[in-house]
Amino acid sequence: MIPDSTSSVLPKLKPFGTIRPIGASALQGIAFKGENLIAIDATSGYLLEIDPYSDNTKILNPSRDLDFADATGLAIAGDTLWLTLQESVYFCQLNGDLRLQQFVTLPYRANGIAIKESTVYITCQKAGYILIYNRNTGREITRLYAPGIGVENITVRDEELWVSDREEQTVYCLDRATGEIQFSLLTPFENPTGLAFYRDPQTGEDTLYVAYASEEPYIRDNPNAEPNYELQYRDRTFIHPLYFYHNTENRYSLSNGYLIEMSYVEELAPLEEVELKDLEWRIALPSETDRQKVRKIEPVGIPFTEEIQDDQRVAVFKFDTLQPGERHLFGWKALLEVWSIKYRLTPRDMERLPELPPAFQTRYLVDDDELAMDTEIIRRAAQEAIGRETNLLRKMYSIRNYVYDRLSYGIKPHIDTPDIVLERGIGSCGEYLGLLLALSRLNGIACRTVGRYKCPPHADKLGIPLQPDFNHVWLEFYVPGFGWLPMESNPDDTMEGGPYPTRFFMGLAWYHVEIGKGIPFEILKSQGALVKKEQISIGELAINHVRFTIRAELPRQG
Repeated sequence: MIPDSTSSVLPKLKPFGTIRPIGASALQGIAFKGENLIAIDATSGYLLEIDPYSDNTKILNPSRDLDFADATGLAIAGDTLWLTLQESVYFCQLNGDLRLQQFVTLPYRANGIAIKESTVYITCQKAGYILIYNRNTGREITRLYAPGIGVENITVRDEELWVSDREEQTVYCLDRATGEIQFSLLTPFENPTGLAFYRDPQTGEDTLYVAYASEEPYIRDNPNAEPNYELQYRDRTFIHPLYFYHNTENRYSLSNGYLIEMSYVEELAPLEEVELKDLEWRIALPSETDRQKVRKIEPVGIPFTEEIQDDQRVAVFKFDTLQPGERHLFGWKALLEVWSIKYRLTPRDMERLPELPPAFQTRYLVDDDELAMDTEIIRRAAQEAIGRETNLLRKMYSIRNYVYDRLSYGIKPHIDTPDIVLERGIGSCGEYLGLLLALSRLNGIACRTVGRYKCPPHADKLGIPLQPDFNHVWLEFYVPGFGWLPMESNPDDTMEGGPYPTRFFMGLAWYHVEIGKGIPFEILKSQGALVKKEQISIGELAINHVRFTIRAELPRQG
């Protein structure tokens, strides 16, 4: 006999965690009605009612699913449901027969919708605006600039508009009256497609939930194929809370943090046997930053001593003599708190900046890493990249776009100098970085290398060892009077000729691990002298093992 389960029901927890509706393929617009979520599945046209505690899912339009297919935006005002469907906006009674009535038709496709009293907000990527209509008359009142470049969805909270952008992997908070961006947040997953606030009736606390829709690769076991394992793709859609903290004074916002364990270990296995006396093997350690906190670092294999080099922590492994035939495992393991971060500065903030300190000029404006800054092609590119621009932030943005216009991403076994890379038109992340450094420094912008690895971006795979396919580097540029700001090397170069997203312009995702800012990640010293790669490279001496494990999602900040 099956026991009565009512006595063993688990207590409901707040806030909800990840919501994975049963039977959904591509969630778009979402809205809360009480404690239940109402969502549209653009693929099937299902209007879904979702219990966020259990993922239990009900189809509200069983006989009208074709009417709702390809809908993207959704909003609820009282008992009225609003939808964006292709170029039109519709409404219907949620408790009625769900027969759609047309509100307005746009020249281009409508994407997202939000309702605030008698005002209707509609996002339209093709127009590049948030269109604002009077709900009673159906007439356009005004329009606000859309903050990003991708397909956007929208919701409203009090005097704020909140906009999600698929390409930007970002949620923006805008002033509802002016459209001015107050701050922006990087989402922990790609392709955000909808957003809604849940207000706890007991505490009054708001939690922002974001829908995601994409495809994921998987290995399918096909008994009719030889070999029987084959690569396939499947729909992936879910809803996850977006936790955030806005630091007004320091001009940045943090979103969804994770507790990550990272290990970096060298396996001594030389291609040719060598002997090195009084050897120091120096490996940079993770940094403390606005978005990254080091909880613990411990040695792996053999102990190390720690030194500070240019304000950066370095692990030093010492060998009296490295003998031919010797084998070792050595490195470090760190437990890190990491968040996504997005700084919010504007060109207006760059007016009347103080002078760059002399120490920064001699260190961060020079060619100290084979940047080919004295070649004609690089000097000409530095002038073309900024034109007549004098504002530091606009100069940096123009340099980034110039490099993206002229390079396409590709992996090579070694790093070429920026002059060769610019002529070739293809570069790895390190080659993008070299060209960005060269053009920036020639234009008087102090910048430095940062890296060195990214955790595989699978925030829902907790407790599973993850290994990155490549190392990675990006840069920081310096704003006098403010400090260092991050900028990715190549990941925002997403489409030929642009427009390019700005998600990682003054921003980093949670999966970036900052190690050794402005110093080499790993070097060798023998008898006090630097071992140059022309003599022997680290890659010829050892095999590195890099492992990440996401231990937990961190509670919200602030």
